[in-house]
Amino acid sequence: MSADIARPPLPPFDRVAAEKKIRLAEDGWNGGDPAKIALAYSLESEWRNRVEFFQGRKSIEEFLTRKWQKERDYRLIKELWAFTDNRIAVRYAYEYHDENGNWFRAYGNENWQFDDNGLMENRHASINEKPISKAERLFHWPLGRRPDDHPSLSDLGL
Repeated sequence: MSADIARPPLPPFDRVAAEKKIRLAEDGWNGGDPAKIALAYSLESEWRNRVEFFQGRKSIEEFLTRKWQKERDYRLIKELWAFTDNRIAVRYAYEYHDENGNWFRAYGNENWQFDDNGLMENRHASINEKPISKAERLFHWPLGRRPDDHPSLSDLGL
């Protein structure tokens, strides 16, 4: 167990707790603060993100800083896929544009494992993306937290 402060909801997860954990993660990522986001992960959290494999909060913060230098105006929606005990499976989509104004939508799945304090100790992400036109964008809220009344991935048919 990490010596860090607990990050509720804590495992074992039920549906309500899993959905809350997912929304807190989504809110954090949409907030775009790598240092703050990294605090949701255990000190030695292990990540697999596409072809990158790394460990630890410092690496997570560095990764997210690099990510958002390239992926601008980032907006993310996450949705519960499955859960049990200390694990949650999530599907998600996010939209962003590059430095040239080209828009993309990325689709992915994440498998999360949490320690007893509710800190994520393992994150495995598989991601695919495709170019989209500005007119094809579906995520139009102002940067930051997705409004509660914004459609979910399922509602959007994604």
